[in-house]
Amino acid sequence: MKKRYFVILVLLAAAAVISAAALHQGKTPGYTVGICQYTQHEALDAAAQGFKAALSEKLGKQVTYDEQNAGADSSVCNAIMNSFLAEEADLILADSTKALQAAANATTEIPILGTAVTDYGAALNLSDFGGTVGGNISGTSDLAAPGEQAAMIHELFPEAETVGILYCSSETNSQFQAEGLTDALTDLGYHGEAYPFVDSGDLAAVTAQAASACDILYVPTDNTVASNAELIANICIPENVPVITGDENTCRICGAATLSVNYYDLGYATGEMAAEILSDGKPISEMPVRYADSYMKKYNPSVCEKLGLTVPEDYIPLDEQ
Repeated sequence: MKKRYFVILVLLAAAAVISAAALHQGKTPGYTVGICQYTQHEALDAAAQGFKAALSEKLGKQVTYDEQNAGADSSVCNAIMNSFLAEEADLILADSTKALQAAANATTEIPILGTAVTDYGAALNLSDFGGTVGGNISGTSDLAAPGEQAAMIHELFPEAETVGILYCSSETNSQFQAEGLTDALTDLGYHGEAYPFVDSGDLAAVTAQAASACDILYVPTDNTVASNAELIANICIPENVPVITGDENTCRICGAATLSVNYYDLGYATGEMAAEILSDGKPISEMPVRYADSYMKKYNPSVCEKLGLTVPEDYIPLDEQ
């Protein structure tokens, strides 16, 4: 009996040592994944959900998530990244361009995967971006080709002349999209006019200016636009100015139609990449940025009815799959 009691004490002591070691390291067994989401809106939420679903499916309870939201504040993004470094995260998910930029500035060692990022070359100021970032960064892109976006506008509004492109000037990827769409619209005979705004404080004034001067407005995948879509709707719908959006979640509020990716699927693909890095040891430096396999033409029935707009039969009503 004493021998058995002694064995039990030894086992308990060993367990205590292991637990103390784990606490000393500040990490639980398995993988710690830090998720930084720049702001709260449906597209970024869906991307984060898809990411966790894929990674949990592959690695199960081996993964511990530290999920934080920056509340649309870049300085908070930086603080979040510092917390991920302090806890020695095994991988960082940067959910949006601002989060990716903060992560890239914070570490060159921890693998960083971006999602809901439009163009990695523009976001990271890479002059020779050819599809693979290299170093400790890769991820997925929500870019729908500007030519396809312009073609959809032409399909819906062949008689229009001026397309206003409304975007936040502090969001690098929004400016990238605006420039690409301007060129594509020019090729189709439109006049594309840029309407940049600095932040939500001057968004109403710039939107009103654009709505009074243009036949159509286009808004790219832009975090500030997405967070203020109702404001845009309240200005443009009474003026009978259709808004075409770069993502379907913004379209649900202020848009007539969109050519969109599925953000849950985009996040899921990013989670699969994370599993390859964490469990398979795949070098992130060799992983090219992945793009959506297909895009969907969708429309907002409520907004189209208010505008008296009829869309082609192959457009999918929002919220129907």
